[in-house]
Amino acid sequence: MNVLITGGAGFVGSHLAETLLQQGQHVTIIDDLSTGRMENIEHIRAFPHFRFAIETIMNEAVMDRLVSECDMIYHLASAVGVELIVNRPVEVIERCILGSEVVLKIANRYKKKVLITSTSEVYGKSSKVPFSEEDDRILGPTTKSRWSYSCSKAIDEFLALAYYKEKQLPVVLVRLFNTVGPRQTGQYGMVVPRFVQAAMNNQPIRVYGDGTQSRCFGYVGDVVNAMIALMDHPEAVGQIFNIGSNEEISIMELAKKVKAIAGSQSEIVKIPYEEAYEQGFEDMARRVPDLTKIKKLIGYTPKIKLDEIIVRVRDYFAEQQRHGKSADLNGQFAAHTYEQAALR
Repeated sequence: MNVLITGGAGFVGSHLAETLLQQGQHVTIIDDLSTGRMENIEHIRAFPHFRFAIETIMNEAVMDRLVSECDMIYHLASAVGVELIVNRPVEVIERCILGSEVVLKIANRYKKKVLITSTSEVYGKSSKVPFSEEDDRILGPTTKSRWSYSCSKAIDEFLALAYYKEKQLPVVLVRLFNTVGPRQTGQYGMVVPRFVQAAMNNQPIRVYGDGTQSRCFGYVGDVVNAMIALMDHPEAVGQIFNIGSNEEISIMELAKKVKAIAGSQSEIVKIPYEEAYEQGFEDMARRVPDLTKIKKLIGYTPKIKLDEIIVRVRDYFAEQQRHGKSADLNGQFAAHTYEQAALR
């Protein structure tokens, strides 16, 4: 199979590309490196059936060529992280909605199967836990930029399902809950790498809010395998699936767990949301997926538990440091300069 991955130099995209290449697939990625990193794909550039385009998915001429040459598309290109959503809302909205419009339009031109990655953010601030795919959505006001990402990804879902219903385009939609693992950085607020890096450096572990908010952290390898299995299953077409873990933990307990696993002397400090993000910031109290639907179809059960995830993230950052790629607490590794090219 010839597989196209948008956002393939990102955290999840790079793991997906690696797994598909190891399975013997031909993989092309397109990424403008706005949030993706070349470091994520350096180790897979030697695969004979791998190529990448450093380009935006908004370039319809390049996308037309790449889509025409592929058998299926994994659409992962998007904005990432709460900090980006709060600080650069125009980019978030345009990249989500306009980018997905281009992908779906050209996929329909050639009738190529597409997996659209959505997010647990679409559930908003509903208190009905766990979240199942048919649940109602409860959102805050449009004056709170926090909710722009949720609405943008919901539009992506509506559009994809409209293409499926009206034009018979084969689409699969997945709502990713907090996905973590090696290669993820804390640059845009991701909590696990941010906590791990702070703990490794014996620097303050900054917990936003009061720390009672809870999340479930799924391992990127489990998530990627589930995405591939769904794309391979004919009954997944036209459906939405939660993917993640249902192992729930409060953010304060996560900070304590990270500190213990890292053997750290770090102080755990609480930072008001207003200081971390913006005045009037709203957060979700709990975010727990109902995994009944995906388990019934493909037998999905998360395999890697949170303690092991933290160990793997710690070991990843330790390995990076040993190779001279030290990261600051925002998870931003020293940048490498690459000549931009339409396709390599």
